[in-house]
Amino acid sequence: MYNIDNLRPKCQGLNWVTTVVLVFLHLGAVAALFLFSWRAFAVAVVTYCITTGLGISMGYHRLHTHRSYRIPRFLEYFFALCGALTLEGGPIFWVAVHRRHHQYSDQPGDPHSPRDGAWWSHVGWILTGETSHNRTMTMAKYAPDLARHRFYVVLNDWHWLPSVVLAVLMYVLGGLPILLWGMFARIVFGLHATWLVNSATHMWGSRRFATRDDSRNNWWVALISFGEGWHNNHHAHPTSARHGLAWYEFDPSWLLIKLLKACGIARSIQVASVNSRLADRQAA
Repeated sequence: MYNIDNLRPKCQGLNWVTTVVLVFLHLGAVAALFLFSWRAFAVAVVTYCITTGLGISMGYHRLHTHRSYRIPRFLEYFFALCGALTLEGGPIFWVAVHRRHHQYSDQPGDPHSPRDGAWWSHVGWILTGETSHNRTMTMAKYAPDLARHRFYVVLNDWHWLPSVVLAVLMYVLGGLPILLWGMFARIVFGLHATWLVNSATHMWGSRRFATRDDSRNNWWVALISFGEGWHNNHHAHPTSARHGLAWYEFDPSWLLIKLLKACGIARSIQVASVNSRLADRQAA
């Protein structure tokens, strides 16, 4: 895995553990196609919305990394647990890598810039070098706010365990089709949706704001990633809870944040507009 302490990505040879796990997951996703059922597909869709929607888009990204809104601590922990179920690493690891991405976006030091190659930005940076997923104390210096909470430290160390528990439950309660769709197919689709934000939205799409990086707004990535594809908007206003700034930019995560605000759950929401260069904090 990318060595976060260096300013340039380093290709240090294939990480066989990570590679074998990813190959195994993809084989399971292919096998799911031969055991299709609407029930298994529905389980995959629901768990995808919970894990990638709540866990990655609303949790790891907009809440834990950028603190673009606030929610009660127990719900914040729940979103982090949902994020761990994507197998994208624990909260401290994910936040640390993403904060480095913003600090050095498309410059030397960016963990996954397409300027180092499209394949590298999509998955190559994950397949090479020493894994950093469990180097909690090393990654913690980039996420000290999370490292102060024992829950996040333990979850980062054991980020894979919730997925193992869920996989066992799915197999016991639903059999092989539920396992393959609810875990393998769902995880693989979620991984590529997130990786496309790293790769595709820095190569293809439109640019509303003249940011210092190559970020772009990409509608089809936004469609599968709960609004994360409005990436140029995000890089122009990284602390904004709203990524789809125009009425036609569908942003499901923002709609849910608005719902949480209406219910009195979400507060201190930061929102940017198309015509604003600065995010406006809404006291809620």
